[in-house]
Amino acid sequence: MPHHKFIVCIYTQPLSSGIVSWQSPSNIALVKYWGKYGEQMPMNPSISFTLKNCDTKTSLSFEKLAFVKASGHRGFDFEVYLEGKREVSFEPKIQKFFERVEVYLPFLKDYKFKIETSNSFPHSSGIASSASGMSALALCLMDMERQMQPDITEEYFVEKASFLSRLGSGSACRSVEGPLIVWGEHPEVEGSSNLFGTKYPFEVHQNFQNYQDTILLVDKGEKQVSSTLGHDLMLDHPFAEQRFRQAKENLSKLIPVLKEGNLSEFIKIVESEALSLHAMMLTSRPYFILMKPNTLEIINAIWKFREETGSKVCFTLDAGANVHVLYPEIEKETALQFIKNELSQFCKNGEFIVDEVGLGASKIQN
Repeated sequence: MPHHKFIVCIYTQPLSSGIVSWQSPSNIALVKYWGKYGEQMPMNPSISFTLKNCDTKTSLSFEKLAFVKASGHRGFDFEVYLEGKREVSFEPKIQKFFERVEVYLPFLKDYKFKIETSNSFPHSSGIASSASGMSALALCLMDMERQMQPDITEEYFVEKASFLSRLGSGSACRSVEGPLIVWGEHPEVEGSSNLFGTKYPFEVHQNFQNYQDTILLVDKGEKQVSSTLGHDLMLDHPFAEQRFRQAKENLSKLIPVLKEGNLSEFIKIVESEALSLHAMMLTSRPYFILMKPNTLEIINAIWKFREETGSKVCFTLDAGANVHVLYPEIEKETALQFIKNELSQFCKNGEFIVDEVGLGASKIQN
């Protein structure tokens, strides 16, 4: 069912051609979303740190078609380029995205598009680029809509951009803003929604300002089981209901933790969430494993380091083998030394990416 709030009935300022560009970051969930229903709706709420350095830059060139065929006899006209090269393999995903959002962006079939995209991280690094990529594209399309309908408010622009991003990739709705974004309805978070991400509304202690995330590239290949399939397997998972309840409870527990700056409790919740996510994979039908032996080596090394030094370094995992090492800014020097000296040996070619929490997407001036 279309969400009529996001349907613009008339555009007052027609566009003939142009180019818009946006830069949008990836994000890392602290409370994980795993399992969806309907059209990209989450079975449980999640909360994420928006990242700063891992981002996608997307330029959308558009030209009004001189002749538009009768409705029902025309398709979407677009090409996708990655790092300057035509990437036909990306185009089915964009086709599906356009099909989902056409009701909200009725101008899509009136234009020929060229989508040019590049990532600040290596494409085959094992870091999911769908969140940053789909949110950047959604923002470009919203930029077009705002030019055609200048009355659109900033609040509406951001909300609809997140809503559209979700229809391309669920977690992409958490990349539009920062530094902490909630996606999914939660009784304690006013304004939270399954339709789009919302800024975390509560007080956040200084301990969590400029939080650091160093991403250890354990495996740079394509996952043997896609996230889409993994989400689908939650529909009849034997532990699904317990998992959804656990996620809601963990988000509730995080609220006082973030307010009080309790790093020890933060670690317990975040690491438990990461392991619970992978436990769902291990116990789904069919079951599968995305962690690699070096993922476990890193986790054990972090636990040992924390026990020996009293450090507040911790880990989280996405749906893959790579490890996000999280730590407060005050520990940056010692944490990076630990990563270089002890953890980098478990990374593919010793590679890791130093990142931190950021504020969300930004427009690029052409």
